[in-house]
Amino acid sequence: MTRIPPVRYEVLPARPHAHQWAITLTITRPAARQRVALPVWIPGSYLVREFARHLHGLTARQGRAACAVQQIDKCTWEIEAEPARPLTLHYEVYAFDPSVRAAWLDSTRGFFNGTALLLRVHGQQDAPHALTLRRPAGAAFRPWQAATSLTPQRVDAAGFGTYHASGYDELADSPVEMGPFWSGQFTLRGVAHRFVVAGAPPAFDGARLLADTRKICEAAMHLWHGARGKPPMRGYVFMLNAVHDGYGGLEHRASTALICARRDLPRQGETAASEGYVTLLGLISHEYFHTWNVKRLRPAEFARYDYTQENYTRLLWFFEGFTSYYDDLLLRRAGLIDTAAYLKLLGKNINQVLQMPGRHLQSVAQASFDAWIKYYRPDENTPNATVSYYTKGALVALCFDLTLRAEGHATLDDVMRALWQRCQGGPMTEDDFAAALRQVGGRDFSAEIAAWVHGTDDLPLPALLARHGVALHEEKAPLAQALGLRVNESAGAITLKTVLAGGAAEAAGLAAGDEWLGIEVPASRQGQGRSQGQPASAWRLRQLDDLPLYAGPARQLTALVARDQRLLRLPLTLPARTAPVWRLAPAGTQDEGTAWPMR
Repeated sequence: MTRIPPVRYEVLPARPHAHQWAITLTITRPAARQRVALPVWIPGSYLVREFARHLHGLTARQGRAACAVQQIDKCTWEIEAEPARPLTLHYEVYAFDPSVRAAWLDSTRGFFNGTALLLRVHGQQDAPHALTLRRPAGAAFRPWQAATSLTPQRVDAAGFGTYHASGYDELADSPVEMGPFWSGQFTLRGVAHRFVVAGAPPAFDGARLLADTRKICEAAMHLWHGARGKPPMRGYVFMLNAVHDGYGGLEHRASTALICARRDLPRQGETAASEGYVTLLGLISHEYFHTWNVKRLRPAEFARYDYTQENYTRLLWFFEGFTSYYDDLLLRRAGLIDTAAYLKLLGKNINQVLQMPGRHLQSVAQASFDAWIKYYRPDENTPNATVSYYTKGALVALCFDLTLRAEGHATLDDVMRALWQRCQGGPMTEDDFAAALRQVGGRDFSAEIAAWVHGTDDLPLPALLARHGVALHEEKAPLAQALGLRVNESAGAITLKTVLAGGAAEAAGLAAGDEWLGIEVPASRQGQGRSQGQPASAWRLRQLDDLPLYAGPARQLTALVARDQRLLRLPLTLPARTAPVWRLAPAGTQDEGTAWPMR
């Protein structure tokens, strides 16, 4: 006889047109003053999101008797109850967040993370939990299905019914997809992998997506467990929401939630991989790699999540950055892109880091710690004050990998496997990483960790890449980058988004939010013979790339800008030389001894 879990949830898409989920929570043996709370953040996305702002109508009963409910802070409620009697709570949650981080409900689709819908029962977080999923009422919803990575208990063919979770952590880490989605499946090393796609267009090639995803999963399993090792999960679910325009993903212990643009899906009858499809495959690779790196092998600070506040760690450069290194690398190993395409992706990452002046102010370790207040809250000054623990963290991984390979003792793959064994697929610290490097690399790497992880100098990429047969070629920077700008061009207007520190635009006094209207060009007196130069002139700018056309040979200009409805004339000196962008290419014959990036 199956024992009834002491904490049970029933979730109903009650009013899809109003975007309202209805939740019933039953606590078999409540405390006399039972507290329940909704998390303020979701693991994997390091920002306090205040999910409780969408919860309303909370009531409690024991049998027919109503129980007093008192809210004691922004996300916690206390209910007066008799401990010997089951306590039932009812409430609704408004769901109109199209991202992967919260919840969504309309007449075409339902999606939720447990952190956005399911109250946590204080004192019973580690007790077994049950989740019952109900289909929306009405004939229009008969085609709907449900998908989740939770263990099914009593579930119908469409996926509706009751699922089991070992505790609240597993429940919160198992999102749910509902709707008339496309579904496909493959099995790899005894693990069933399901892929569901909402919003797929008629041209969608599901068979190709499955085949390519399988290759990615096999490459990841081979890295962590060799040719025959068993992965740590019993099953896995990819949940992809295809929209007109969007991109993103969030990892979970046995599933991932993804968003992509419909135009980036593979199409029937096409064999070439578009740039958008390669980007989608990289996202799939990234989130799947997290199954090991952050969901199991994780910061020691995340050994037990505190859902009530920020959970700080200085290790996101490892868990997000190293995952970002391997996501594209696994596409190459899986044969989904060639070396030229891989080097192009790598060059893009290098240029992104070099175009952030903040890399000289903030280390990747500090960027990890500051994620809660900086990474997820970018503004016009973000590139000047911060560095991305994703992109620079990926380059730190590259530096360690190339260094290990050049010294001939090991690769970063060996370090990752050593860490998995050392930490038993669980919490780890920076000291564990240093020990694994020392174990497989045959020497101490504390100097590299200090410089690359905790320092702000540029990484030694040109020399390391050259040792592996890859050259960095200088190319002319785009005009906006040469001026130290990031702009938005729309309807014939140029609006400045960011003015980069140390650039010509900053020296001229240009500021974020300015509309760049035009330029004044001084008279030219450098003509010879009949050509006596050009008179002074003023020109309207509709797009930034027209600047060289109207400036001609002049280096000293006047920028005409509008700021808060004021017209300003700002002296602008065009730079004679700017930092280049880098293009990566094989330099002759690659050293076969390193076999990078294929092995």
